[in-house]
Amino acid sequence: MTIAKPSNLSKFSPEDPSNNISIFDTEGSENLGQVMERLNSNLYLQNCYIIKENERLRKKAQLLNQENQALLSELKQKLSKSSTSPTNAGPNNNSNNASSSKS
Repeated sequence: MTIAKPSNLSKFSPEDPSNNISIFDTEGSENLGQVMERLNSNLYLQNCYIIKENERLRKKAQLLNQENQALLSELKQKLSKSSTSPTNAGPNNNSNNASSSKS
């Protein structure tokens, strides 16, 4: 009987033929109940691996979101400081304001 365990969780895919489970017994020594029990155990393990990988990816996404929010806040602060800066408010800086608003 073939029971596959994913070797690398980040590359695990249910469609991958190397992860296929065969319920055919090549030796003929196991009954259907034993085959189904092994199949169920293997599927349970694969679900555990998938859950663990999902948790890892969820944590990574949360960290990326926090980083994104921090960068957005920093950008908003810089934009707010540059728009209220007295150097940009003078009449001699109109050409600078026009070029900076385009980028």
